Amino acid sequence: MTIQPGDRIPSVTIKQAAAGTGGVDVDPVALFAGKKVVMFSLPGAFTPTCSAKHLPGYLARHEELRSKGVDLIACLSVNDGFVMQAWADAAGVGDKIVMLADGAGAFSKALGIDREIPGMGLRAGRGLFTIEDNVVKSVELEAPGKFEVSSADACMLKMS
Repeated sequence: MTIQPGDRIPSVTIKQAAAGTGGVDVDPVALFAGKKVVMFSLPGAFTPTCSAKHLPGYLARHEELRSKGVDLIACLSVNDGFVMQAWADAAGVGDKIVMLADGAGAFSKALGIDREIPGMGLRAGRGLFTIEDNVVKSVELEAPGKFEVSSADACMLKMS
């Protein structure tokens, strides 16, 4: 079952991308505690829509989201920490977005957003989650092949 507004973020150990490592262990519950969080999920690092639109949109709107009270912007993908760090470096993420590497899909499964994508295997479905102190406030999941409700622009409309 997909996580719903009012549900709490599940406790799962995943990796947060970090330079020079395969990522550091992190529990999203600890990471999100006491914070207003925007987390977007996507099928894969370096994939066309993810690289050309999804991640760049959140980079471009970073300051606007922060001005709306967002403490943390997180990107979740079923990739390993090395790949997420390489993607962060290639995209110039810096410290603007926390890159969450869900290598085995444990967090995506706990959220109920795991998908089997032909030719790619287990992935996170594309979506947008607003979270306050580990309580989910909104969930927007894309229909297969779509990019409409989880973009940074759509997120900004929710914050207005």
